[in-house]
Amino acid sequence: MNFLLKRLAFYLVAFVVAATFNFMIPRMMPGDPTDIMLSHADGTIPPEAREALKATFGFIDEPLHIQYGNYLASIFTWDFGTSIKFYPLPVTDVLLMALPWTLLLTGSALAISFSIGTLLGILAAWRRGQGVDMVLSPLALAMQSIPAMVVALTTLYVFAIGNQILPTGYAYDPSLDRGFTVNFIASVATHAILPVLTLSLVFTGGYLVTMRNNMIGQLGEDHVHMAEAKGLSDARVRYAYAARNALLPSVTALALSFGALFGGSLVTEVVFNYPGVGNLLYLGILARDFPLIQGQLLIMTLAMLTANFTVDIAYIFLDPRLRKA
Repeated sequence: MNFLLKRLAFYLVAFVVAATFNFMIPRMMPGDPTDIMLSHADGTIPPEAREALKATFGFIDEPLHIQYGNYLASIFTWDFGTSIKFYPLPVTDVLLMALPWTLLLTGSALAISFSIGTLLGILAAWRRGQGVDMVLSPLALAMQSIPAMVVALTTLYVFAIGNQILPTGYAYDPSLDRGFTVNFIASVATHAILPVLTLSLVFTGGYLVTMRNNMIGQLGEDHVHMAEAKGLSDARVRYAYAARNALLPSVTALALSFGALFGGSLVTEVVFNYPGVGNLLYLGILARDFPLIQGQLLIMTLAMLTANFTVDIAYIFLDPRLRKA
């Protein structure tokens, strides 16, 4: 409990710091959202109408500390104002419509890449120096170094444009009615294949390399030699004695990869026009939609901090030493 309380206090401080940067970054961006909204009016909008528009979206010229106080209050009330890009929808409603799609995309890619990368890393370490390891290790390093943009464009060209096997983008067929029907679920699954494949290819290599290195270090430990001397099966030695202890640093890498995963999701969603929060951030930046940008970045911050705290809880079950600390 002491360990969890310390970690919880750390994440609360981290959240306040991240929220402060979230408040400052949109205000440091060049351009006034009101000017962008009225760019096609050619100066025909009277000043009083312009001020009324700014008041509608909360762009009131107040001292910075007052704006910051109102911003912190909006976090606890979950009221981020009205979106400029999707007026008159509130930012909360816009984010809630996009968040499930990003969770589907990133959750599926994370489960696939971590499972495959970890299992292949165990296999490569167990057979280090052999043919399997000599193929998997260089392949993993190559996959790890390729940017998500390149992978997304390649998969889009090969499977959607060149061969027309899969859809080119969006989350489902717009001609279908949304609901828990077989046709709609099949359409969602089909449209998610390429984005999930892109993110999985990008992150599998990193998990493979991490697990392989951790596993090789564990294979030289005394408890592994003792298990082998007792005549235990290779599978039990590999998974129960070596892989279980080697998994701890991989779980840490899993938590640290959430930030990169959201970054890769942003690029992937833009390439495939996937209606997630990453695509929303891109549209919000183009429109200088400060309320939407702040709300979206806050969602990402909460997701990453929650994921890290969940990993800390998992550590208690994976590492008995923490329960005795």
